[in-house]
Amino acid sequence: MGNLNVTKLTEKKDRANYFHQLIKDIEALDLMISKGMIEKTPIRIGAEQEFCIVDNTYLPKGNALDILETINDAHFTTEIGNFNLEINLDPFELKDDCFSKLHKQLKTLLKKAKIAAEKHNAKVVLTGILPTLSIKHIGVENMTPMQRYFVLNDAIKESRKQDFNIHIKGVDELNLLHNSVMLEGCNTSFQAHLQINPDVFIDSYNWAQAISGPILSICTNSPLLFGKELWSETRIALFTQSVDTRANSFLLNEKQSRVSFGNNWETGSITDIFKDNISRFRSLVTSEFVKDSVAMLEEGEIPKLKALNLHNGTVYRWNRVCYGVGEGKPHLRIENRYIPSGPSTSDEIANMMFWVGVMVGKPKKYQNIHETMDFKDAKSNFFSAARYGMAAQFKWNGEIISSQDFILNELLPIAYRGLHSMGVSPKDTEHYLTLIENRVKHLNGSDWITTSYRNLLQTKKRKEALQILTENIYLKQDLEYPISTWNVLGKGLETTFSMEREVYHIMNTDIFSVGEKDSLELVLHMMQWKNIHHMPVINNQKDLIGLLSWSDVKTHLNEIEESTKCVRNFMKEAVITTTQYTTIKEAKKCMQKHQISCLPVVSNKKLIGIITTKDF
Repeated sequence: MGNLNVTKLTEKKDRANYFHQLIKDIEALDLMISKGMIEKTPIRIGAEQEFCIVDNTYLPKGNALDILETINDAHFTTEIGNFNLEINLDPFELKDDCFSKLHKQLKTLLKKAKIAAEKHNAKVVLTGILPTLSIKHIGVENMTPMQRYFVLNDAIKESRKQDFNIHIKGVDELNLLHNSVMLEGCNTSFQAHLQINPDVFIDSYNWAQAISGPILSICTNSPLLFGKELWSETRIALFTQSVDTRANSFLLNEKQSRVSFGNNWETGSITDIFKDNISRFRSLVTSEFVKDSVAMLEEGEIPKLKALNLHNGTVYRWNRVCYGVGEGKPHLRIENRYIPSGPSTSDEIANMMFWVGVMVGKPKKYQNIHETMDFKDAKSNFFSAARYGMAAQFKWNGEIISSQDFILNELLPIAYRGLHSMGVSPKDTEHYLTLIENRVKHLNGSDWITTSYRNLLQTKKRKEALQILTENIYLKQDLEYPISTWNVLGKGLETTFSMEREVYHIMNTDIFSVGEKDSLELVLHMMQWKNIHHMPVINNQKDLIGLLSWSDVKTHLNEIEESTKCVRNFMKEAVITTTQYTTIKEAKKCMQKHQISCLPVVSNKKLIGIITTKDF
């Protein structure tokens, strides 16, 4: 979606014009390939860095456009969430010290972003999913106020005709019904690009698919979403569901999500991949087109294939085929979209070098891998890596092999040979690939985050633990330490920043509730069993409608006749409540004013937590 001037496809005339341009783009690409016009050498690499913006308490801060204006650099662009930005790094020829040059440019541009952010009381954090994100940050009001994002949101919602039902099950479980594509804004990645010789493109693409699982397993860095511990790389599950145009009743009509790994090996031509995308997924948006691409070729111009790239920008394969024009020459590349941001810039460059090295170092025994490996094994390996990270096991050559063994014994040697064959600096190769090896022997990003978070939860409530976690991610990144050297956080760690604590910092979310028709006998025993002094009462819509206090009902414990009556007869209906964003000081005053020892926390009448005098 690099083109900002897009509109929704609604009129018949617009649709016809857009599809005509799309078909002409395919024809033009076929012509350029058949005439040998696509650049074969030199091979170049490139990358895109997405990052999060937080305030001084490490909560998301929605001032991306202000920071972007202060930065004033064409390398930077917006993302769908107004708490994210993206850096487009320059392409570098794959040779010599290209990776350290890329790293140097990345650090220079990030420093620019940090300086600009400081002027707006903000900080920059690299992480696959920002731990402190909450439901309130993913509403349409936090969408970057630019036309293309609202157009895309409207188009996908219109295609679905129903809300997004997000369900991800890991150690914890997330069930969420949401009404916009803003969930996509939770994901931040480090997208690596590798230019591919068109003569070997299909075989290279299949190889990229085959190695995706093992590469991802060492790079995982996104285990948390809204405080829940889900997959090692939760982005994979979340992104798939957050822009899914398929309504549940139409799953048979469109079998593949717009975000997908694919269903089969590629066996045709390069344009067949684009044709498959066009056939499976209807265009959502359009733009202005001056003339068709075939006519441009006939006039000696190199077309940018605007319609094709616009459509391609709304189909999110984890390994995506991209067409571009650089220095007047057309080229093809593979975009690796599954590697997350962070934990440090060194780790990101190491991830990219590892992937590029394995791509260009493919041994002869893996030529035409689609003939020897079942595609479903490659797909299964990918999702196993997303779920379990370095704990994943892969099926390879008919055997089951652990992530660690496969990386150390198979893929790292391939990467070293591949980089050597391209003339990449041995010093750079040794430096960055050693970071991968150290990660295998110690821990990766998702391991550090989950272990640290579990430790913090022993002494902190969820929200505070997430802020401490994010603060330490920021501090360690700022020192540019690679993840394998990060010490896991201890349970007694405190914040180093000052903040006005709010109800969500201390409220209990693991709460029991009863229905108004439940018997008092059941409730009395529940309160005894669980040592509960206050029991919220909810109706069929899950709205809070009353409260039972132990002091009010304990006298009925041994009164059989009374205890068989329903809760409605005993509950207090006039319940004083608060919100999770009320300050603790205000909540305490409220409880003192009304002389109550329990304060239910609600959001749109729904019970989400509870605080008692004990929590202070």
